[in-house]
Amino acid sequence: QVQLVESGGGLVQAGGSMRLSCAASGRTFSMYTMGWFRQAPGKEREFVAAISWSIGATYYAGSVKGRFTISRDNAKSTVYLQMNSLKPEDTAVYYCAAAPTSMASMNRYEYRYWGQGTQVTVSS
Repeated sequence: QVQLVESGGGLVQAGGSMRLSCAASGRTFSMYTMGWFRQAPGKEREFVAAISWSIGATYYAGSVKGRFTISRDNAKSTVYLQMNSLKPEDTAVYYCAAAPTSMASMNRYEYRYWGQGTQVTVSS
């Protein structure tokens, strides 16, 4: 069992930056691929970014590539999402997730554990 708790959400103006954190507890954090997903009102939950546990390979959705950066600190059992040049369309609830796989995945169904989510609102 892995417990995930996100923090760092809030309100920011378009063009601004924000960093989300996800603290994990429970099973060995370093052996899980970690991902960030988001869900806007009335929309499906979508992949944002992922980082593998094995070599730290990163993957991004096209809509955030070049603006968002995912990273992890295995010693602190924490994964981060640095979000720059934020746009109103980035507004959503952001979820941290953990998958018991060595390869990073964009498939939400491969992620076994989920946090409760944190709201990010970008004003225009």
